[in-house]
Amino acid sequence: MKIALISPAGAMHRYNGMFHKGLHYAPITLALLAALVPKETKAEVVIYDETAEAIPLDTDADVIAITCITGTSSRCYRYADYFRSLGKTVLIGGVHPSLCPNEAAEHADAVLTGLGEKTFPQALLDIRDGCLKPYYHGEGCADIGGRPLPRKDLLNKKKYITLNTVEAVRGCNHSCTFCAYPAAFGQRVITRPVEDVIAEIKSFKGKEVLFPDVNLIASVTYAKELFTAMIPLKKWWMGLTTTAIGHNDELLDIFERSGCKGLLIGFESVNQETQQGINKGVNHVEEYKALMDKLHRRGIMVMGCFAFGADEDGPDVFRRTVDLCIEAKIDLPRFSIITPFPGTEFYRELEAEGRIIERDFAMYDVEHCVYQPKQMTKEELEAGIAWAWKETYSWKSIFKRLDLSKPKTLKSLYMLVNIGYRKYAKEFLIFGADVMSDNSDIPLPKGEKVQ
Repeated sequence: MKIALISPAGAMHRYNGMFHKGLHYAPITLALLAALVPKETKAEVVIYDETAEAIPLDTDADVIAITCITGTSSRCYRYADYFRSLGKTVLIGGVHPSLCPNEAAEHADAVLTGLGEKTFPQALLDIRDGCLKPYYHGEGCADIGGRPLPRKDLLNKKKYITLNTVEAVRGCNHSCTFCAYPAAFGQRVITRPVEDVIAEIKSFKGKEVLFPDVNLIASVTYAKELFTAMIPLKKWWMGLTTTAIGHNDELLDIFERSGCKGLLIGFESVNQETQQGINKGVNHVEEYKALMDKLHRRGIMVMGCFAFGADEDGPDVFRRTVDLCIEAKIDLPRFSIITPFPGTEFYRELEAEGRIIERDFAMYDVEHCVYQPKQMTKEELEAGIAWAWKETYSWKSIFKRLDLSKPKTLKSLYMLVNIGYRKYAKEFLIFGADVMSDNSDIPLPKGEKVQ
């Protein structure tokens, strides 16, 4: 058996899109699944991550396993249909198939919903034994300890800024109305044994460590234990938290001592009413500047994420958001359009109101508008986010946001990442609907014609 694990990417994030190596880090999902392939299958495994390189159409793998999110689903299905037409067995899993399993089943031999630690190995064993089932439903995984290290040796290390990614916390204790993660995988927070995480980090080459977990402080007790254990390692690490980190000086001190150099924080909006509407009550807009001051004093940079298009947003929201980013000196602002993913509360609300106007999931990449906003037109919203990107990453704004008053600021890293996103901002408008929906580089199955 030869298995190809593939991760298709949308046009913006593809290897030939806007995100160069400096904005890509090694993914964990496919590398972990590769490590979980049962030894008794005697399988050869390859990984193709389309954010880093092309997916070969002539692969000799007989099993194709595809991981799929909503924004890549149409591309995933195109690959799935093509490979099935060649007689290959196709498995598909991930967030979108977990939310829309019957849709995914039209394009795959088997759909894996939920978390894949148990279902993926079982599906491979069933392929070997000739008894593959159409659906495999993964229950919530109660224990993520004692597992093998992800097979990052199968990744093309030259295509990523770092291979040093590690999972510590799975899940989040918040229930944001727009978030697809709890809709697909549930709200349970699972923590990995600290000793397992530390052992994996010790295996890394280099000083940097990146935690892609959606909320590192979902369990404050666990966060204190983990990052206290990291102090002797003398690493530099980055990860994701909520603004709640600003209310815990003890944990902030541990972050600093353990080598935290960067955090991604979902600020979401400059409108406090929006925070309540999306169930992000942990955010308090009036505290953003004080939080940034706290973090900068400790040498911690911030990627601050904002989502435009909530019902409270009028045409002035773009200028107000850019002004806040400059005033609070947010190191790396990132903008998106709040997007109604299938299965989420936000999707159900907009569907009930008849406001969803785009059914092509290729446009659900959080940078395009797929519904009718309340206080502006779709065109105004898309023009507004493009303006916010361009304005925020003008040279004038970049230098205004640089916090020179804090001696611990990593000025060289600040400039590097801002220049990377400046390129993104300049090319943003290139990716219209025609580019986003174009999958013509993948052949249609024999006998099919473009609709």
